[in-house]
Amino acid sequence: MANTLLPIEERNLTPDQVELLDKRRRRGQLFLVLCLQTLIIGTLVTLWAGQDWTLSPGWIHPMVYWDAFMFTLSLVFGIVGMRLKRGSNEFISY
Repeated sequence: MANTLLPIEERNLTPDQVELLDKRRRRGQLFLVLCLQTLIIGTLVTLWAGQDWTLSPGWIHPMVYWDAFMFTLSLVFGIVGMRLKRGSNEFISY
């Protein structure tokens, strides 16, 4: 009997195709981990970015730019990670 939890397009894959699918999902998990890590670093950098925003003269605010870059990177990693990990119906702890 077919596993009804699997999407229809994944029910009749060859072993090589299953291996490629697992690699894609592991890469998606990696990107989701990177998303969380950059989000944590971006949150911590926010402490210095507020001070930099108020005390630095002119347009020179390196910590604000770094903070914006980290949050943007987190968003990109999150979107790419979710797209690569799509279709996974089990919790993978690696």
